[in-house]
Amino acid sequence: MDTLTSMNVFVRVAKTGSFTATANDLGLSKAMVTKHVMQLEHRLSTRLLNRTTRSLSLTDVGASYLERCQQVLQDVEEMEEAVTHLQTKPKGMLKISAPPVIGAVHIAPALAEFLKLYPELSVDMVLKSSHSDLVDEGLDIAIYLGKLDDSSLIARKLAVSPLVVCASPDYLATYGIPQTPDDLTQHSCLINRALPPRNIWYFLNNGVIEEIKVSGRMQSNVADPMRIAAIHGLGLIMLPRYIVGRDIEKGKLHTVLDSYTPRPLEIHAMYPHRKYLSAKVGLFLEFLGPWLQNKLGT
Repeated sequence: MDTLTSMNVFVRVAKTGSFTATANDLGLSKAMVTKHVMQLEHRLSTRLLNRTTRSLSLTDVGASYLERCQQVLQDVEEMEEAVTHLQTKPKGMLKISAPPVIGAVHIAPALAEFLKLYPELSVDMVLKSSHSDLVDEGLDIAIYLGKLDDSSLIARKLAVSPLVVCASPDYLATYGIPQTPDDLTQHSCLINRALPPRNIWYFLNNGVIEEIKVSGRMQSNVADPMRIAAIHGLGLIMLPRYIVGRDIEKGKLHTVLDSYTPRPLEIHAMYPHRKYLSAKVGLFLEFLGPWLQNKLGT
């Protein structure tokens, strides 16, 4: 029995916690899944899984072996990619996650055009406001907004998007128009928690970054509730122009502090640390960067 196949089966069982689910995922019989795991245990002369009628759990040895199996399987994948990375036509499934608004407004159209170029490629796209765990979720690419924390993942900066500060005409008529960033401390500022740090707005003033601590009556982990709240007069927002541009054009929102420049929003693509990029990932990143720069005017 092929050891690499058995290792892959074991990894799936460990992640799903189920022989049945693994069998369904891999198109195998439950008996064959069990046989693969037992073959590994026999080779290693140790138990990898604790089995009961209701659940599965890793033994201490099993947990250590799982980590090694994942590394070995990744190494094998990298070796295969090293041989085939020069291929020009990507195939298979590209799995990508992105924040909801930019994902729907810009990433999805880019993917549609990319798929037209490569008919043997498919896409599985997830829109979510929280950061993704690429390895656990099996993602090829995750789109991140804002400054990045230190990470074992690899990041590629794709574009930047201008930010604007705006509010509804009714709010500005009632509470006044801020003249400097410092004035924001006297206003209700609606906070988008998806862009850390959540309560700090940054402005570039003569080449110097100015930090303003803001607060307000509402916050959310996605942009649209803040945009809607601002339109209804609840306060000021700082959001990318691609989110509020149409509202500004229609007069639902008015920009303020136009003589000051909010620090632009950086847009990154994150992918697992690998020496060789697969064709589908490499080509899509080369496609997506110019696409975003054109659409966002950067």
